[in-house]
Amino acid sequence: MFITLEGPDGSGKSTQIGPLAEFLRQQGYPALTTREPGGTPISDQVRTVLLNRMENQAMHPRTEILLFLAARAQLVEEVIRPRLAAGEIVLSDRYADSTLAYQGYGHKVDCNLLRQLLDFATGSLWPDLTILLDVDVETGLRRKLSGGGEWNRLDAYAVAFHQRVRQGYHVLAQRDPQRWVTLDANRPFEQVQADLRKIISARLEEFRQQA
Repeated sequence: MFITLEGPDGSGKSTQIGPLAEFLRQQGYPALTTREPGGTPISDQVRTVLLNRMENQAMHPRTEILLFLAARAQLVEEVIRPRLAAGEIVLSDRYADSTLAYQGYGHKVDCNLLRQLLDFATGSLWPDLTILLDVDVETGLRRKLSGGGEWNRLDAYAVAFHQRVRQGYHVLAQRDPQRWVTLDANRPFEQVQADLRKIISARLEEFRQQA
């Protein structure tokens, strides 16, 4: 089963994914975590280029899109597909929907074109379940600034850009309710983690019954 966590910057995806994977392992499920961009040696090199705030401020949105797609293509072929084929659960901190939200809605690039590019880059591999950790833009950016983590090139975009991204996520979730579940990530960590565990456990039970 392929599960992705999506959401605006500062929504807590990176904080939640580790304990969530450990919970699944305790339940007897083999679970792998990965992140985007990154997850392989090649993809991590692309990540450095993409997120470097000091050196790459002049990056054009088309360049940004193609670099994200390149990193994702490598991750899918080197990690995600083999692990899924082995029967593992793959949990990814961001995936293809981030391109639709950030480059599609954020940069106002045609989402139909992006979907075609995403299908090419991923071999049409889309998640079985996507959970949107929704947080208001100001709260999310404030969390990133105060959390001492990576403040990258995309974080530094204007607030209006991040607002479009958040709105885009809501549109994506509304259009595919079978795949998406939205959680309020403004709440404390423990509450969000508990809901994540309930949602994924229920979906895994559905998968087991269908098998």
